[in-house]
Amino acid sequence: MADENNNPVFQIQRIYLKDLSLEQPNSPAILLEQSQPQVDISITLSAEAAMEGFFEVCVTATVTTKVGERTLFLVEAKQAGIFEIRNIPDEQLDGIIGVVCPQILYPYLRAIVSDICTRAGFPPVMLTEMNFQAMFEAQQQARLQQLQAEAAAGAPADATLN
Repeated sequence: MADENNNPVFQIQRIYLKDLSLEQPNSPAILLEQSQPQVDISITLSAEAAMEGFFEVCVTATVTTKVGERTLFLVEAKQAGIFEIRNIPDEQLDGIIGVVCPQILYPYLRAIVSDICTRAGFPPVMLTEMNFQAMFEAQQQARLQQLQAEAAAGAPADATLN
C-alpha cells in the first residue's frame, strides 16, 4: 500500500520465532556432573529486503554451555520481524534496521532463550541488555577504518567499476 504523500512509514508487520534449536549431546551422563558450567553467548544481527519497502530483521542468540570440553547444552534462537519502512532517507535507513528493529525484537528473544533453557531442565539463561546503538556505531567505525586502510594501501577506489 503506497503512501502517496511520501510521509515516512515505519510499521511492524509481524514478529515471529524463525528458528529454535536445543541440543544436549552428552546427556544424560553430563547432567549428573556437579561442575559449574561455562556459558558462552553470542548475538548476531541480519537483515534483508523481503520486498519493496519491507525488511526482515533477525536477531540470533547462540548459547553454548560446557562442562570442561563437553557440551552440556546448546541453544540457538532466531527472533525475526517484518518491518514496513518507506520514505526514509538512505542515511537513516541503516540505523533503523540496525538499531530500532533489533531493539523491538530483543525482548522476545530474551524470553524465548530463558524459557527454552527452563523447559530443558536447566536454570534460565538471562541474556543481558544490549546496546544496539553502540553495536551499530562500532560496525560503522570498523567499516570506515577498513575503507581507510584499503585507500592507504593504494587500492584504487574505482577498481570494481572497470
